[in-house]
Amino acid sequence: MLVVAGLAVGIPRLVAARHPEPAAGTASGTAGNTEGNTEGNTAGAPADSPAPAAAPGLPACAPKVAALPLRARLAQRLWVGVNPAQPKSARTVVAADGIGGIFIGGNPTAMLRANALAPMRAASPLPVAVSVDEEGGRVQRIDQLDGSIPSARVMAQTMTPAQVRALGAKRGKQLRARGVTVDMAPVLDVGNQPAGSAIGDRSFSADPNTVVSYAGAFASGLRDAGVLPVFKHFPGHGRVNGDSHAGLVSTPPLASLRTDDLVPYRDLLGTGPAAVMVGHLNVPGLTGGQPASLSPAAYQLLRGDFGFRGLVMTDDLGAMRAITDQHDLPDAVLTALRAGADVALWTSDGDPGTVLDRLQVAVRTGQLPQANVDQATARVLAAKGLCTD
Repeated sequence: MLVVAGLAVGIPRLVAARHPEPAAGTASGTAGNTEGNTEGNTAGAPADSPAPAAAPGLPACAPKVAALPLRARLAQRLWVGVNPAQPKSARTVVAADGIGGIFIGGNPTAMLRANALAPMRAASPLPVAVSVDEEGGRVQRIDQLDGSIPSARVMAQTMTPAQVRALGAKRGKQLRARGVTVDMAPVLDVGNQPAGSAIGDRSFSADPNTVVSYAGAFASGLRDAGVLPVFKHFPGHGRVNGDSHAGLVSTPPLASLRTDDLVPYRDLLGTGPAAVMVGHLNVPGLTGGQPASLSPAAYQLLRGDFGFRGLVMTDDLGAMRAITDQHDLPDAVLTALRAGADVALWTSDGDPGTVLDRLQVAVRTGQLPQANVDQATARVLAAKGLCTD
């Protein structure tokens, strides 16, 4: 597949910091989870009661997290798809549920014209992340408005990294001018599959070092324009046979990923602010038949082995059969957040209010530790420029 005008995306240093940190509130028996369960069990108050004190997280963000009621903290972790042809849909979902972000997909452009996002911004006391997946090639959202850009593969074949950085900066400025603050690009997948396959020409190259050069350049250009890039699809979709839109797919074993697909993450995490999207990929030797997006082991790989402290989100939990074949939306969201995702993304129909109800019950029963909620909410607020290191 995924801050708004007013977000100091200025792209906080905190997003890109690389310091070892356990995945927040994973289902495994870590010390962090013990603390989280204690906090979670004290949060069993009714929804209209005072907010619980914030558990330890990113220190600069703790006061802002503590000021939010529990439901508002949870809502910051939901980024949902809106109808790009109906600008009012963004205001409606934000006003109703206080969600942290929206995703604008598809070809209609009404939501990206004439300051159409202003009513949505006015409806939220906190900045709302506005995201698209502007990769280039067959995945573009503003080509009808601002012209087309090449696919990743074509960029790498016909341009220098410096030219790609300039292109990323130009595109980023165009996105910012239309109210977009997060671009769910570039693709870090390493592969040379046929152009029209699931990843195909969305990959810069089958050579991981070429991916590092070109994806890094595109990401730098986006940052130059004040847009937060999102590296995807961790831990690597480029050598998968199949499409996670159609069902669960498997990567090569983890040992093979470490020398190939994971190289771009090794080299690019920490070079500048970015978020990471975790894919719906079974990784032999890591996820035990689960999608990585729902697997505590996958988030621990990212947080532990790679020391990533920035924002981590799922791929689409509502429209991809790798997830929907096994989970309804509230269950998928809860499982992903428990596993270690900061943000749950879905683009299809799904009521955020119903999801929030499920998450609140999970906090009250200790199923979703309070520490997990607070640490992740802190990372969301940091990515929006609302607190600094």
